Amino acid sequence: MTSPSTLMQERLPPTGFSTGDPLSETLHLLRLTGTLYCRSELSAPWGIDIPPLGDAMSFLFLMSGSAWLELDGYPPEHLRPGSLTLLPHGVAHSLRSEPEASALPLLDLPVEKISDRYEILHHGGGGEITHALYGVMRVDHVAARQLIAQLPGIVHVDALADDPDGWLRTTMHFISREARAMKPGGETVITRLADILVIQALRSWIATAPAASPGWLTALRDRSIGRALTAFHRAPQETWTVARLAEIAGMSRSTFSDRITGMLGQPVMGYLTHWRMQLARQRLRETDDPLAAIAADVGYQSESAFCRTYRRVFGEAPGKARRNAEQSSP
Repeated sequence: MTSPSTLMQERLPPTGFSTGDPLSETLHLLRLTGTLYCRSELSAPWGIDIPPLGDAMSFLFLMSGSAWLELDGYPPEHLRPGSLTLLPHGVAHSLRSEPEASALPLLDLPVEKISDRYEILHHGGGGEITHALYGVMRVDHVAARQLIAQLPGIVHVDALADDPDGWLRTTMHFISREARAMKPGGETVITRLADILVIQALRSWIATAPAASPGWLTALRDRSIGRALTAFHRAPQETWTVARLAEIAGMSRSTFSDRITGMLGQPVMGYLTHWRMQLARQRLRETDDPLAAIAADVGYQSESAFCRTYRRVFGEAPGKARRNAEQSSP
């Protein structure tokens, strides 16, 4: 007789994530890593210069008060309470109480470290108070990084204008309450809610992003092309050909090739190769898996063929990525 626990296990969904929506699958892969959140109490006048963040992105959530955001290539922007601003590309920027306020480098300001992921900053001249949550994070999957690359320099979500369902105001309320009380586990609650804020901001942008411009996001949105790309993304280790992907898309081989090249700016097999090499590079940096296993998992039965392709794409041997990861680890 089958035990109740076995029956329950059989009813659970598989560990993989699969829907009919390529964008939903991409957002599922948006796992935030290396995340640091800073709750800030800023008294006017104040100003902070944030240095370049490399491959990380950041966000600012204003719980109360206001701030001016300055970013090269954009006019200064006045941020209102309840606004969420995502800066996807890790570029230097400044935050000020007013445009003429002087700013100090962020790394020169003392902080109270609560945990590895959460700290508190008090800064300013003693005037009107602005409460903010600032976060820095990375994404750890090639699909998520591809999505981030599609974003503009600034993504805004406003609680008053862009929140018809009230999700931002509700999440803002919970974050503000936890920030004031700081009960046991409060930093965990805040960081998890902040993760949700970032993903919701991306969903909001995707819902309003132009659909006609060429690019990876447009390709995923296309019902036929998106179906073929998603099939490959789910199983990069399989033997993929243009003909097989075209069949999944319901197109002729030539039509499929032309559509992909027009949307992505590269041929079908070039896209597949680039995607596989990005997956391999991530595995090399994050695991001790044998090179042969990584090669097989991205569709190469020959380790030597994999190494040749990797060197052609990145200009270095696969082992160098692993050595660099070891040198940069604490």
